Amino acid sequence: MYGYIRGTVVEIDSNYIILDNQGIGYMIYVPNPYSYQLNNEYTVFTYTKVAEEEYTLYGFKTREQKELFLKLISVKGLGPKMALPIIATGTFESIAEAIENNNLNYLKKFPKIGDKVAKQMVLDLKGKLNTIHTGLFAKEDFSDELYEVLVGLGYKQADIKKVLNKVNANLSLEEQVKEALKLMLK
Repeated sequence: MYGYIRGTVVEIDSNYIILDNQGIGYMIYVPNPYSYQLNNEYTVFTYTKVAEEEYTLYGFKTREQKELFLKLISVKGLGPKMALPIIATGTFESIAEAIENNNLNYLKKFPKIGDKVAKQMVLDLKGKLNTIHTGLFAKEDFSDELYEVLVGLGYKQADIKKVLNKVNANLSLEEQVKEALKLMLK
């Protein structure tokens, strides 16, 4: 439902942060709440879980973390509350390597991950994690904003990746979009 929310962290708990955005406090469950600092502004990439009696936001510092989370919760028997600790304690590279190499012992080290779920992770995700492009957004916030605008205009991720690093970071967002569109049309 929400792609991301930008706001100021006003509360940190052991499982979540509260992000204030224009007077609305969003309670967002995140992998490492204490990696955020009070009164600092962040862009948090979100996933919204809507169930019968539940409306929960999960948040991530990077788009890659969010993509990994979405891949993990696609595994049969692995829900959001099991996926968060995996992202909190493992790196993308180590998780992907364990899945590709059938390293069940590594996967079983994560909380609540037993033999059955570890095998299911390998079965469901082997060969599929290479679609997450780590380091795609090496530049800070402007790339994320620019990326969101270009996606909103209907451009594909691969095409956007080609022009992001060519856009002048010192320009305003509006000027960056114009420059990116010129590059896309070449």
